[in-house]
Amino acid sequence: MLADADERWCEKVTVTFRNTGGTAATSGTVTFATHIIGALGIDWATIESAQPLPTPIAPGAARTHTYTVCVESWRVPLGMHVDTQKVTATWK
Repeated sequence: MLADADERWCEKVTVTFRNTGGTAATSGTVTFATHIIGALGIDWATIESAQPLPTPIAPGAARTHTYTVCVESWRVPLGMHVDTQKVTATWK
């Protein structure tokens, strides 16, 4: 789920992580691909950022977490906005 944040260069991204493995996930990283979208809908750039997983996640369990994902303010002039379109998780 996506929601606007207080600044136009930030977005709140809510993700549910499900551990389908047989052992607890004790560490990991979430990578966000955030697109910079112009006033006419043109995708100007994609910026990747990473944050830690909300661990531990027990085997068979799910955990929902909301991240604030931001890019540098200068990348998003007035009339433009951000749109996080891809989220990838890796864990151990």
